[in-house]
Amino acid sequence: MITHTVETLPKITAAEQKHLLEAPRTAQAHRTLLAQTPAMNAVQIGGTAAHSVLPTTLTVAAWNVERCLFPEDTADHLKTVSPDIVLLSEVDHGMSRTGQRHTTEDMAAVLGMQYAFGVEFHELDLGGPTERQFCKDSFNSLGWHGNAILSSVPFERVGMIRLDQDGHWFAADAGASDPDQPRLGGRMALAAIVPTEAGPLCVVSTHLESNANAAHRHTQFADLLAAVEEFAPDMPILIGGDLNTGNHIPPDFDWKRETLFDLAETQGYSWEFTAEGTTTRPSLITPHPDRVMKLDWFAGRALHCDQKGILPSVDATKRPLSDHDCVWCSVSLKPSQPK
Repeated sequence: MITHTVETLPKITAAEQKHLLEAPRTAQAHRTLLAQTPAMNAVQIGGTAAHSVLPTTLTVAAWNVERCLFPEDTADHLKTVSPDIVLLSEVDHGMSRTGQRHTTEDMAAVLGMQYAFGVEFHELDLGGPTERQFCKDSFNSLGWHGNAILSSVPFERVGMIRLDQDGHWFAADAGASDPDQPRLGGRMALAAIVPTEAGPLCVVSTHLESNANAAHRHTQFADLLAAVEEFAPDMPILIGGDLNTGNHIPPDFDWKRETLFDLAETQGYSWEFTAEGTTTRPSLITPHPDRVMKLDWFAGRALHCDQKGILPSVDATKRPLSDHDCVWCSVSLKPSQPK
């Protein structure tokens, strides 16, 4: 668990970037590079929370915003469900394809929230072919892509959980297979403890591996649950995000064949916080109408689900904001009992 927090993540220098590009594409080299890169080992905290404590009933949204091409419009779209907490994945920071913007910071400003941002990947190039049409520069000012948590109250504690040290998208001996998207880093999760009138609540934004099978995701989710338990023992927990369930399970992307669901239930979690229905659609970056999957979920412990739903990621002009729809739920906590 990485708990070091900063106001600004240290920029990777030109010399460091050259070293990354020239490094051998092995898991051992990746682990060393990951440990030596400060921006990959800290959580950035920014923004301003509008409230000091959450009520006992609150609304949480989880959304893979697919790089976040339109931060303000994406934030405005979220206002439909009035979230108190937003769990984000695939947010860019200093990437040419999203105008070199800090998309998490821009969304937080619109929603009046504090944010925590962690780097999932340091992108060593501009991205895939469909992303490059949005690039106005031939370089990334920072090259960061990651997960975030937005909160209407200040964080009490935050942490990052790295689920891949070996470089699944970097090292040839760890499964790297996409030369269009060379990356340092790997799938991860952000965890935060926030105050509520019923006591502390732990919320987790995560993103599991897409380019893998169910056994790989099972291992990642097991590691996540163990780290969250250590971070927030005996605490109500809500985990949300893109679990990539069914990805690389031919022929029909069947999420029911994932084993992580039973794994979570054996540890006291429930999946009742997730609404029925698929959560993907064709988008500006991912124009694949035949890929209809259920990838986005909530798993909760020691919480009651009051409402749940799926917010389509299509704005008023019929423009897709992401290839994922947003999942949301309203949950209730029981007041803490004196010991």
